[in-house]
Amino acid sequence: MASVLQAEKLSKSYGTKVLFENLDLNINEGEKVALIAPNGSGKSSLLKILAGKDTSEKGGSVKLFSNTGVAWLEQEPEFNPERTVFQEVYISSDETSAAVARYEKALLSGTQKELQEAIHDMDHLNGWQYELRIKQILTGLKIDGLNNKMGELSGGQRKRVALAKMMIAESDLILLDEPTNHLDLDITEYLEEYLKRGKATILMVTHDRYFLDRVCNKIIELENGALYTYNGNYSYFLEKREQRIENFNTETERAKNLLRGELDWMRRMPQARATKAKYRINAFYELKERAEKGTREKNISIDVATSRLGKKIIHCKNLSHSYGDYKTIDSFTYNFARGEKIGLVGPNGVGKTTFLEVLTGAIKQDSGERDLGETIVFGYYRQNGLEFDPEETVIEAVRKFAEVVTLSDGNTIPVTAFLNRFLFPHNMHYNKIGTLSGGERRRLYLVTVLMKSPNFLILDEPTNDLDIMSLNVLEEYLESFSGCVIVVTHDRYFLDKIAQHLFVFEGNGVIKDYVGKYSEYREMIRELERHEIQKERVAKEESLSAQREVQKNLPEPGGKVKLSFKEKRELESLEQQISQLENEKSSLETALNSGSMSSDELIKASARFADLLRELEIAGERWIELAERNS
Repeated sequence: MASVLQAEKLSKSYGTKVLFENLDLNINEGEKVALIAPNGSGKSSLLKILAGKDTSEKGGSVKLFSNTGVAWLEQEPEFNPERTVFQEVYISSDETSAAVARYEKALLSGTQKELQEAIHDMDHLNGWQYELRIKQILTGLKIDGLNNKMGELSGGQRKRVALAKMMIAESDLILLDEPTNHLDLDITEYLEEYLKRGKATILMVTHDRYFLDRVCNKIIELENGALYTYNGNYSYFLEKREQRIENFNTETERAKNLLRGELDWMRRMPQARATKAKYRINAFYELKERAEKGTREKNISIDVATSRLGKKIIHCKNLSHSYGDYKTIDSFTYNFARGEKIGLVGPNGVGKTTFLEVLTGAIKQDSGERDLGETIVFGYYRQNGLEFDPEETVIEAVRKFAEVVTLSDGNTIPVTAFLNRFLFPHNMHYNKIGTLSGGERRRLYLVTVLMKSPNFLILDEPTNDLDIMSLNVLEEYLESFSGCVIVVTHDRYFLDKIAQHLFVFEGNGVIKDYVGKYSEYREMIRELERHEIQKERVAKEESLSAQREVQKNLPEPGGKVKLSFKEKRELESLEQQISQLENEKSSLETALNSGSMSSDELIKASARFADLLRELEIAGERWIELAERNS
């Protein structure tokens, strides 16, 4: 299998911290590879070096064997805020895409001359199929408002524009850093299908385990600066990784036993150091290094007290809220019960975060009642996180909340010890927050939320930037959490594991309660869609069957059925209609060729001209059918 990418001796440090050193990596054509590692291990740094956006320290090389280059999707794509969506999507040095861009621009604002030149280029370069593919991608990603400026878009909208650019590029090699962050669940599923069916070679970093499991056929794990390869999906990786760690630790234990004997020999035979046994001395130090390694799982440890929660939680009655004419909540009634774990599902912008803000009292409802129990202690993990001062140290940030933390057994520990449980060892306590990775900052934010011993947890996109192992620990904690949990997430795996039922946001304030897991809900929706498609198919077949029955009852060729009075009137009407349509078509052609129309008039005229052609075709076919029978 031919290589698409070869990297040798890559190294990267951040300050005094070595992320990786002398890494070798090979990606073969057609492979769909996921890179997995704890936060702060250098996943994004490695991808940037491979994409040519950064360089390796101490030399190292990256070789690409791709005719179409690399399509690179950053975790947080950067754009010129003044550029429009149209400019970002259609910008390219490729001749065909440039022709499509000129055509689309001429349609929106160009003169007749520019439109004619653009059409000529489209014909010459066969750009119509290319334009159709671009529009299919924009439709699939639900991108509209092409004249909107990039600076006005939400994080999810910007991510979709970046995805569109990546898809349009059609590169042989695609590098993706957390591609599902900020995406709606249906857009995530669309991207999943696109990557799964495509022929491109892929290297991605993602925490979305369903996405990873369904798209990838190879996993590379970065651990303690070394790479481990697993030829399979996420399920295969979990099984084989456990075996690898078990084997490694078994070998390390055996090395420790051998070391004891070697250590005894070294102490008893000092004279051997200058004679024949030098090889054994060298072997001793290699064995010592091997015995000291071992593999210990470094996972966060969540063990915090939960404040007592009374019988009364939150009672909502006819709760409503709107932004202008758009309803975010319409007469929502629900009484929360202890131990409930609820997932919020719906497209971006439908009102999920507003619902949480109204529920906690951060935003006041327009009408209805919201009655809170006296014992509620909210732990609210917001999507945008906490605005940390980048110059502040880790320990300074958490000490603003508390000096000690109460554990589940009632004992208290200093906040420094609590930080250690979240993989912030003592040597990191005085690091400035600005030096932390995105995942480390999100983990620090989680520390500040849990320090309050909440009994009602609200988690708005908690999975963004958290590594898979941290997610596993968080899921385990939430499953045993005795209070209430509301979670908003685009991570389907996380949602399935935590939520017992869903609040489904259908738009315009409509919120429906679905009892069951997210996967069950999606299967129900797919079944309804399949049922609707089947109904349409049956209706079409019945219509065709009826038409065939009519054809069967028509007289044989040579015999004629005279027109009814109604059909004769229709024939006369069609003649007048066709004449009027032809006159309108002729007038429009003259106007389009005049070059004097404004951009708005040109767009309307072009659309009407296309409609006229369709109307003339339908009317003409019917006129021919009736005229033949009348002759």
